[in-house]
Amino acid sequence: MNTDNQEWEINSKSSLFDLKLNEVWAYRDLLGLLVRRDFVSFYKQTILGPLWFFIQPLFTTIIFTFIFGNLAGISTDGLPKPLFYMAGITAWNYFSDCLTKTSTVFRDNAGIFGKVYFPRLIMPLSIVVSNLVRFGIQMLLFVFFMAYYYFSGAHFQITWAISLFPLLVLLMALLGLGTGMIISAMTTKYRDLAFLVGFGVQLLMYATPVIYPLSIALTKYPKYAWLIEFNPMTPIIETFRYGFLGQGSFSWGSLGYVSGITALLMVVGIVVFNKVERTFVDTV
Repeated sequence: MNTDNQEWEINSKSSLFDLKLNEVWAYRDLLGLLVRRDFVSFYKQTILGPLWFFIQPLFTTIIFTFIFGNLAGISTDGLPKPLFYMAGITAWNYFSDCLTKTSTVFRDNAGIFGKVYFPRLIMPLSIVVSNLVRFGIQMLLFVFFMAYYYFSGAHFQITWAISLFPLLVLLMALLGLGTGMIISAMTTKYRDLAFLVGFGVQLLMYATPVIYPLSIALTKYPKYAWLIEFNPMTPIIETFRYGFLGQGSFSWGSLGYVSGITALLMVVGIVVFNKVERTFVDTV
């Protein structure tokens, strides 16, 4: 057989650390189609269509403002309550969507994986990219909130840390991707994890400063605040608020910690994902 024009070789003995990026690039059209499929299927056969991208964070913000801001009286560091909650919700939604949808990628696509070959990494990558589109739309809503409160005379300011926004998005994407790939590999044998993920992500949100600032947790519950501080999403959301609204904690050490945890989860996720993709069809 003439192999002069061969671009890659499908081999079951490839390295566990091999991302097959050359194949991913060759299948970039498939990545685009999967992103379009995910985006269209979200609002297909719905009355309001893409408006749901705005409705979900808007109604969540209203509920959080009423329950946690007004009834519970939780401080928002002097920021307008809807603006404070919208910042946390926007960042958290992107991470949680990447995590929950990636965590079931093997189970949800078992039929496709068992019929045709393509680099399996395409699937979780398409989830991250399609959620990035949704995140971008919700960011527009957040910027609209910022403009409204700015012209209403609210006290907040954009700081230099806003320049770290691309880094924060990358960290959220990779954190959700790495964790999701690990869980997805485990759910091929332990189906109960699929039910635990949805419940666990909701609980994790309350251990993240989405509905309260980190300063309140440190002041009121200093003995247990370390649980929140060591949550990798905490520095991301706090830096997000600090950059866009001028309130929140920021430190290079915290971002370095998050970057290290994210890198570790990505390495473990890649190894586990590459190992399981070879035999998961037999167990799903």
